[in-house]
Amino acid sequence: MAKLTVKEITEQARNLVLKRPGGIRYSEIWRTISEANPEMPTKHTKWYAWGLDKKFPKEIYRPSPGVYAPLANPPGDGPGPGPRPPLSVKESDFYAPFADWLKTDLAEVTDAAPLGGAIGRRWGTPDVVGVYKPDPGNVVQFQREIVSAEVKIDPQQPVVAFGQAIAYRLFSSKTYIAMPNSMVPEDHDRLESLCMLFGVGMVLFELNPKGPHFVIRVRARRFYPDMFYVNEFAERLKAANPELFKRLF
Repeated sequence: MAKLTVKEITEQARNLVLKRPGGIRYSEIWRTISEANPEMPTKHTKWYAWGLDKKFPKEIYRPSPGVYAPLANPPGDGPGPGPRPPLSVKESDFYAPFADWLKTDLAEVTDAAPLGGAIGRRWGTPDVVGVYKPDPGNVVQFQREIVSAEVKIDPQQPVVAFGQAIAYRLFSSKTYIAMPNSMVPEDHDRLESLCMLFGVGMVLFELNPKGPHFVIRVRARRFYPDMFYVNEFAERLKAANPELFKRLF
């Protein structure tokens, strides 16, 4: 096959963007073109597929670094919603798997359990709660820490998830957000940037309860919670679920 011209590469890149109202990453653009045209040097494909917002300013813009989107969704309107989760999938399906992953894979807690709306109070009940506490055999003992997590299966709710995770900082040393990997690129990048700025952990997963395949994007930073709210949370948990309270605390 003959090598593509500069114009042909640029046009292919433009078409890829215009077909993706939710936005597409630059890396996906040049890889797609390279795989379809292996005779083209990769460095040339990368170069000619770059700067599409400058080449087609009336059609394409950059909603976030490394992402191109069609101007049918102009800045301020967002890139368009991501796909809704299947009706057969419930948010609670991911609570227990995430609690187990938080303990066994991420090793952020010594024990964790699903909580959901078990103790009421909006913005004060994480979907998953865990505790990092010293083992009796530890030479150096330390104060136990609460780790909270908010799980969302709707990729259109990153702002809600972030607000709730920040609220949990009142009584938690660390907080995490778990979002489906079907988020549009702009929402993903903005949420990841916010999590890095504010020390909130970010995790992506597949909308498959049997195999969510959690992937860490941002590690949560440790903060000192307000002890008034730590005790208030512990008291509510003890009243609502004495067995879980005894297990964690």
